[in-house]
Amino acid sequence: MRRIAFLWIGLAAACVALGAAAAFETRASRLQAIKTVGIVSAIGEEMSLTQAGLTRLGATAQSLSISAWALDELIVQQATRLLDGRFRARPVSYRRAAFAAIRDSAVAPVNLLRSDPFKELVRSDVTPQGLDAYIIITRARSKLGNGRNVEGVGLAEYRTLLADYGLIHALYEVRVIDGKSFDVIEKRAAAPLDNTGTMRLAGPSGPVDETFGSSASSERLRAAVVDLITRSLPVTLGDMHLIEGQ
Repeated sequence: MRRIAFLWIGLAAACVALGAAAAFETRASRLQAIKTVGIVSAIGEEMSLTQAGLTRLGATAQSLSISAWALDELIVQQATRLLDGRFRARPVSYRRAAFAAIRDSAVAPVNLLRSDPFKELVRSDVTPQGLDAYIIITRARSKLGNGRNVEGVGLAEYRTLLADYGLIHALYEVRVIDGKSFDVIEKRAAAPLDNTGTMRLAGPSGPVDETFGSSASSERLRAAVVDLITRSLPVTLGDMHLIEGQ
């Protein structure tokens, strides 16, 4: 009986390994077939201001408009440059607010069961249709300190009895959606860059000295966010095997 059990375990492990290899092969072959892409970015219209740790009673997250920073335009331009040579990036039109409005459910199992909400949005809201694939860049979420969620572009302040810490973040994820079937070929959240500070997030972030009294139009804050995006985007696209030589 023990030998039979080991045989079943070995067979199951082999099936899992073969399934993973087949999925990787299918994903790689589908990426290889892509020639034309459209790039959609919807992460940069507002900045969140979040307090965590020892906060005053009733403190809530706030947000400020940073549409003047033109972060989404910058992301599209940078992604186009990075992908040039392997893909032909075509300009596309889309309702940025519609893409930015989609949020993952706070109940994790719900996200696993429901269909990816961006698939239908690409089908209905992006023009022109008919490109080989669409690369969708939208906000991602991470937990900060005592469990409070932060997402997208933001400034977080974490207070302890001894000190206050400031953290700027630009959390995003990238999807590659097939332009014919609208299946999600690949999806990946941007990983942390240095991640050596006192506060850590599961995405691009870094320490800052700014406080919540600072204006959202501060060039220093904008420069910090642009730096996070500029350094992390080639790493993320490389991890997804979308850049030649990666």
